Amino acid sequence: MSKVSVVIPCLNDDSELAACLGQLPRDDPDTEVIVADASPDDACADIAHQFGATLVRCGRTGRGCQLNEGAAAATGDILVFNHADSELHAGHLRALRAVMSDSRIVGGAFHRDVAWQYPALAWMTGTSRHYTKRFGYLYGDQSVFVRRETFEAMGRFADVSIMEDLEFSPRLRKAGRIALLDPPIRASVRRFQNRGYLRNKLQNLLIIWAWRLGLVTPDQVYEKYYGRSPASKPAARR
Repeated sequence: MSKVSVVIPCLNDDSELAACLGQLPRDDPDTEVIVADASPDDACADIAHQFGATLVRCGRTGRGCQLNEGAAAATGDILVFNHADSELHAGHLRALRAVMSDSRIVGGAFHRDVAWQYPALAWMTGTSRHYTKRFGYLYGDQSVFVRRETFEAMGRFADVSIMEDLEFSPRLRKAGRIALLDPPIRASVRRFQNRGYLRNKLQNLLIIWAWRLGLVTPDQVYEKYYGRSPASKPAARR
């Protein structure tokens, strides 16, 4: 059986990280969990230790570099990149191992649970699944996975603060055959709840197109999205 390394980047995501790690199998020699932590305090590190995950301390924030640092510490044949606020449980790992037994598959991601993430678009579930499978981006909150040798041959993730998933996705499709899997992933909807569905969706679409057209850099997107420069870590919590 192939060893799977789950890499989870985090930045002050202690409560989400605890929920995520609580769903993953423990004491399984074929599943390795790595937390790539760029938090300014020890909350996420303490949770990683509590659940027996391997902790990688990252000197810089930004998912691209954090994912690469986590992958560098991984020992598995298959790498899974999972956001701290996205669920990942034994059922997902079983589906992953089953599809990756086909040597023609180089990687892929999980379908999104559209009805959970975007209730207003639940009626588009079938269309969304078909589009993503054939053409669409594989987003980070879909738990992108890839064979280690493919990942290394691709040059890993771009060392950017954000948009690493959109940059990586078309390269992964070009690297070989991909798979979109069930069960679908449920990712956090907190940003949509806090900012409103329509406003957040439109902002994301505008950002993606501005980035694709070269009108903004990943660092500018990061600053717009998080309200701070990627060069500065958030202050430690008290």
